[in-house]
Amino acid sequence: MTGAVGEVDNLNHKFEGDFGFVLLISCVATIGGFLFGFDSGVINGTVDGLRVAFNSESMGTGFNVASMLLGCAIGAALAGTLSDKFGRRTMMIVAALFFIVSAWGSGVAGSSSEFIIYRILGGLAVGAASVMAPAYISEIAPARFRGRLSSIQQVAIIAGLFIAFLSNYLIANTAGSALNEWLWGYEAWRWMFWIELIPATIFLIALLLIPESPRFLVASGSSNNARSILIRINGSNDGETKVDEIKSSLAKDHKPRLSDILGNRGGLKPIVWVGIGLAVFQQLVGINVVFYYGAVLWQAVGFSEGDALLINVISGAVSILAVVVALSLIDKVGRKPLLLIGSIGMAVTLSILVYCFSQAELVDGSVSLPGSIGLIALLAANGYVMFFNGSWGPVMWVSLGEMFPNQIRGAGLAVAGFFQWTANFAITMTFPIMLVSPQIGLAGAYGFYAIFAFISIFFVYKAVRETRGMELEDMTN
Repeated sequence: MTGAVGEVDNLNHKFEGDFGFVLLISCVATIGGFLFGFDSGVINGTVDGLRVAFNSESMGTGFNVASMLLGCAIGAALAGTLSDKFGRRTMMIVAALFFIVSAWGSGVAGSSSEFIIYRILGGLAVGAASVMAPAYISEIAPARFRGRLSSIQQVAIIAGLFIAFLSNYLIANTAGSALNEWLWGYEAWRWMFWIELIPATIFLIALLLIPESPRFLVASGSSNNARSILIRINGSNDGETKVDEIKSSLAKDHKPRLSDILGNRGGLKPIVWVGIGLAVFQQLVGINVVFYYGAVLWQAVGFSEGDALLINVISGAVSILAVVVALSLIDKVGRKPLLLIGSIGMAVTLSILVYCFSQAELVDGSVSLPGSIGLIALLAANGYVMFFNGSWGPVMWVSLGEMFPNQIRGAGLAVAGFFQWTANFAITMTFPIMLVSPQIGLAGAYGFYAIFAFISIFFVYKAVRETRGMELEDMTN
């Protein structure tokens, strides 16, 4: 009862800090999310170009697409613990440099192996940004705004995906095809990667202008610097109090280390398992198949390349709208209700897609969906994207950024991030193989994702704890 009363008091207490400053530095951190989305989405329009340029089959194409995810898993695993040593902002600066190198190198690659190396470097950046941005925002944002500010990360991710889809569509449309030469004699698909150099450079410059996480500064002995930041963020009274709360929290234990995630009997602490569950289920529902293979998916059921790329743009716009709705609700409704609604909605829409894809017919050597089935599939797919981005998309990152106690936040995020990207890699690698399998196909693949959407309903109901309005210092194992 006391916790509930404290939560209400915290939400009703007049805010005296500089919200504009908090919003500004949160938005800078989420440029990493934008690049995360762009880097993930840009591959969507380049799959055919990669296949032709590097003469790869379904397995090779799958690895070209999924290779970034190996770097993501490693980047996420390392970033959390390295940020406990060097700082959240420092790790984001390193990620920005990797984004720049990867964007340039992916476009100039002359072979599949060279391309994979540059994509893995980009993956290291994406993995680091995926855990550092939510950690940074959760540690600078006042509790009453933390859900909405952390949700900006997902808005940025979806905006990055949308801009990547739109950029791919415009470039391919102007060049006539992703395979055709565009500017200065280079193929259009190479320019799709090079566009990323613009936001990556902006990210690097902007990071040099924002402060380090105050919680990291206190932990590293720079309490005066942390105090000045917290006073500006929370106001003079709350800022002073917050420094004392962080010191008190840190004084209870040693400096953070990876082994802190282990329980008394040697296994992982329960809260870490919940974090892993959230991270893995977000991928097992198959959302990144839509993001990475959207053009291939719609061409597989009869749409032209241009129409398939345009459908991606529409899906990106729907995604942004859904995330904005989630952003407005997350600090009012809470995290757990949104996750439950999303799981139920995805389970239903994925089941509809399974039925639609099972009706596909072969007409004059090409696959098509008969009658109104194509329209139903398109509506169901966008409904699925809407439910995901109105729930699991933003809420998973918000929850991971705030659910762990201070002592294990970096390590907990690292482990959850590693499992998230490993699951992403598995889903991304297996989709093109399932797509060409006569025994599985699109219907079988989406049936697999639908099953995990149903299971996620029970996982959320049983295992996930509501954290709306709670201070980070109040989180427990």
